[in-house]
Parts: sequence; C-alpha cells; structure tokens
Amino acid sequence: QVHVAESGGGSVQAGGSLRLSCAASGSIYRRQSMAWFRQAPGKEREAVAAIDTDGRIIYRDAVKGRFTLSKDAAENTLYLQMDNLKTEDTAMYYCASTDGNGGSWVAMGLLPPANNYYYWGQGTQVTVSS
Repeated sequence: QVHVAESGGGSVQAGGSLRLSCAASGSIYRRQSMAWFRQAPGKEREAVAAIDTDGRIIYRDAVKGRFTLSKDAAENTLYLQMDNLKTEDTAMYYCASTDGNGGSWVAMGLLPPANNYYYWGQGTQVTVSS
C-alpha cells in the first residue's frame, strides 16, 4: 500500500506564491508516476501538472509559465511551485500517484485523467483572494 500526503496549501492574495509538497511512502516497489489535480466547488477534478517515470512533465495550459513541477525521485516527493497565483486557482489540490509509467499520456503530450492514478492524498486547500 502506498500512502500519499500533501502539505503546503494556504491563503494568499492574487499575485502571491505557494509551494505544495507531496510525499509518497509505504510499500513502493516501482517508480511512481505522479500528478497534481485540483477541484473547485461545483467543478470537476482537473489535472494541473503531471510527471512520468522518465521525467517528462506536462502542464495544464492555464498554469503554464506560473506553476513549476519538480520531483525528488529518491524520496518519492513531488513539489508544485505556484507563482503569480490567480483567484481562479482557488481549489482543493490533490496529489496522485501510480505504479510505473501509468500509460503514455505524458509522452503523448496529454494530461492524464484522474482514473490513471491509484493512490490519492486527502487534499490541501489553496485559496487566492483578490
């Protein structure tokens, strides 16, 4: 069983920054593909950024140039640096992980769907005020 835990959410004003962290721990026998998703009230969960086991990264268009995804492979820890935050970034942010490459979504330049990931964290709230 793999346990995923997020941290780093909070409240900031528009234009501010936050850094989210996600640690995967437990019975990890294979390299993990990981991603950040977010869900705003009344909206569907959407992928924000994802990384596969080959280190390829893809971002949602709305966050390109503002968010930076990085991963410490040795520690199975994923980071999301969020700069120039906008009010529309307000949402619950979830970290997701799965064994192996989890399909070829990122390699094909596509954001993986939520059902591509098996392990999920409880989420961390990000609130951006104007």
